[in-house]
Amino acid sequence: MTQIAAIEFNKAFILKFIKFGVVGLSGMFVDFGITYLLKEKFKIHKYVANSMGFIIATGTNYSLNRLWTFNNHDPNTVTQFSKFFLISLIGLAMSNGIIYLFHEKLKWNFYLAKAFAIGLVSLWNFFANYIYTFTG
Repeated sequence: MTQIAAIEFNKAFILKFIKFGVVGLSGMFVDFGITYLLKEKFKIHKYVANSMGFIIATGTNYSLNRLWTFNNHDPNTVTQFSKFFLISLIGLAMSNGIIYLFHEKLKWNFYLAKAFAIGLVSLWNFFANYIYTFTG
């Protein structure tokens, strides 16, 4: 049986998903704040600014998800953070691809495209971290 098939959509799972969303919302403020500051105030290229916002938010999200969402106290934080960061890097690539598609090709507002990307990438991040990083 695969790990995905083993997911039980019960009350505990839904609570973790909600907590992950709350942490993600706080991360979104960090992400948008850093992106805005770098892009608008420091005039750094929008994809570099987006990447920096995403990476900084990843650090805060890891800590909050580890302790609050998943109540995980695995002493091997280096390996665990590496897994979390790898999933986040895949999410970053997805995010930049979605932003490119919706902003550059479909001419959506940059921040609207970024918000849409965050929504889609959040689903990837939750399930990947649930299965790979914090379970086991």
